[in-house]
Amino acid sequence: MTSLLAQSVVDILGLNDLLAQLILAVGAAMVLGNGFAIYQASHGDAPKGAEGQFRGGRAWWLLGVGALITVWGVASLLT
Repeated sequence: MTSLLAQSVVDILGLNDLLAQLILAVGAAMVLGNGFAIYQASHGDAPKGAEGQFRGGRAWWLLGVGALITVWGVASLLT
């Protein structure tokens, strides 16, 4: 039986899993946020008081990056 003092802080707090969950959360937030922005722009809706034009290329790029980060987070949790 291993004593609590002999275990590392990473094992006690579960930091490996926590980091993977944070990566997954950031990626999922990017996918959902940019997906919603693309959806709203396709229907002609804009945020109240927003100035400027919608940049579709940027939103699609960030959606792709968010999807990649999401896959990375899921893969980290599964290994």
